[in-house]
Amino acid sequence: MSDKPNFTPNTVLDVLWERGFIKQTIRPEELDAKMAEGPIRFYIGFDPTGDCLHVGHLLPIMCMAWMQKMGGHHPIIVLGGGTAMVGDPSGKDKTRDMLTPEKIQSNLETMRPLFARYVDMENATMLNNADWLCSLNYIQFLRDIGKHFSVNKMISAEGAKQRLDRNQGYSFIEFNYHLLQSFDFLHLFQNEDCILQVGGDDQWFHFTGGAELIRRETQQDAYAFTIPLLATSDGKKMGKTEKGAVWVDATRLPVYDYYQYWVNVTDADVIKLMKLYTFLSLEEIEHYAQLQGADIREAKHRLALEATALAHGMEEATRAQEAAKTAFSGGQTDDMPTVTVTGRENIVDLLARTLCKSKGDARRQINGGAIKLDLGNGKERVDDIEMELATTGVLWFGKKRCVRIEIG
Repeated sequence: MSDKPNFTPNTVLDVLWERGFIKQTIRPEELDAKMAEGPIRFYIGFDPTGDCLHVGHLLPIMCMAWMQKMGGHHPIIVLGGGTAMVGDPSGKDKTRDMLTPEKIQSNLETMRPLFARYVDMENATMLNNADWLCSLNYIQFLRDIGKHFSVNKMISAEGAKQRLDRNQGYSFIEFNYHLLQSFDFLHLFQNEDCILQVGGDDQWFHFTGGAELIRRETQQDAYAFTIPLLATSDGKKMGKTEKGAVWVDATRLPVYDYYQYWVNVTDADVIKLMKLYTFLSLEEIEHYAQLQGADIREAKHRLALEATALAHGMEEATRAQEAAKTAFSGGQTDDMPTVTVTGRENIVDLLARTLCKSKGDARRQINGGAIKLDLGNGKERVDDIEMELATTGVLWFGKKRCVRIEIG
């Protein structure tokens, strides 16, 4: 991260910087002064490539919520129904699969209500860029907008350059994406009084393109800042587990498992994640930063409680916390993840559909001593890959992950 801009102390941009939300900026001090004059309108885009939000989406959403809470700034949530028809090539080593218009619309409708868990939607605007992109006249667009863009600059951008250097191909439809996202910013600037764009750091090239387009078309200034692309201290992409993405909808990921994701983050990541994924004050977070050794688990449970409460409500978060602590001490609760076994089931098959990535992984974990079974008399190591289960109990993978077995 670059040196901190000269923000006014305790303004929203100052707080966002201290919490780790800001990486690259366009005229940051000027933006800071403008935001101090009164609420501004800003936008963050979300392409509906899936039908649910996951932990990776939450960084810009939390940033949006902070800006709304601290300064009354008005977020514009732009769902990319139009840009999804093209596909963002940023950070990709191959062309994205094309989604049908029906699938894009279905994803949009599923995503909409999830934002309300974090953002006051009464004081926000939600738009679909298909409303202005899909009706563009292509020839007119090329004459009015395309004339402002340099092909040399576009192919020298990091994402395009990597694809071309690796001979991975860069389709013409992807090449258009930069123009479309830049045009989004111009459209919102002219029609929604939007002066700021916020999003992931892999979007920086698009952000600068949009700000430059606004300057060329209107002779006025626009602003942008990016949020760091977050990885865990061990180099893994934030929000990914062995079982896949960490979804924020209970129909995709049980609340207990969502809570467990946060409890199981590495010690080195706890404080960083508290700053980004909770509304705890920096002063309170500093208290947890002083904890050492086994006491760090207290910080993990607080992180998990706060993050889960935002996604699922405090009542569900508290239930998940109680279930997690009971399971950790060897007990059982109704909120523990449960799998139903009909008749007798092989231990490898059961692990492959619950705690392990595959049957091969299940065999390796058994042979490595990571799997234990508690049938009510304490945990005992599982050594037999041919074992069949036909009784209730709790199956453990290490010390933190478990699933209760019920007989159907």
